[in-house]
Amino acid sequence: MNPFDDDEAADRLFGDLTTDEPLGGAPGGLMEPTYRWRDLDRITSPKAWKALNGWVSWFVATYRLTTSVVPDCWWRHSELVAELYALQKAEMASYTPADPGFGPLGFHERLPLAIERLRLETRTIGCVGLQTHREISPRLLPTDDPEFLAWTSEPHQMAPENSLGSGHVVGGSSRHG
Repeated sequence: MNPFDDDEAADRLFGDLTTDEPLGGAPGGLMEPTYRWRDLDRITSPKAWKALNGWVSWFVATYRLTTSVVPDCWWRHSELVAELYALQKAEMASYTPADPGFGPLGFHERLPLAIERLRLETRTIGCVGLQTHREISPRLLPTDDPEFLAWTSEPHQMAPENSLGSGHVVGGSSRHG
């Protein structure tokens, strides 16, 4: 294998994507589905929370994470839940029967970035310095603002160079967003 051949390297990392065969999952094909937390219902919610709680307990103990990274009230903060759930799914997906060992390596290469994000989010929340949970009110953006509604009536994407149009013009000046 040529170490500079991206296609061969990608095939070794992720499997042959030219076939319709799925990549290896958990033994016996018992991989849990990935949920969007805001879509959980009364049936899936308890199961997802139980699995995440068990994983977070393992994660904190295994990597000796302090409360400045994962506070005791992590489950009360949606931003921490989202990050920890993404880590849980990434860690689980990195251990597949078909993986030659690159999955766990990739997980551990990305882990310091995730821990730093958790540390920053925990600092922003403020629960660590207080040694108690601090309730944060979510910032709700106005969705009925007339200026926003007017903005949404156009796509606001840059036109390709060979397009017949001259781009998006707002108030006499060319603006792209």
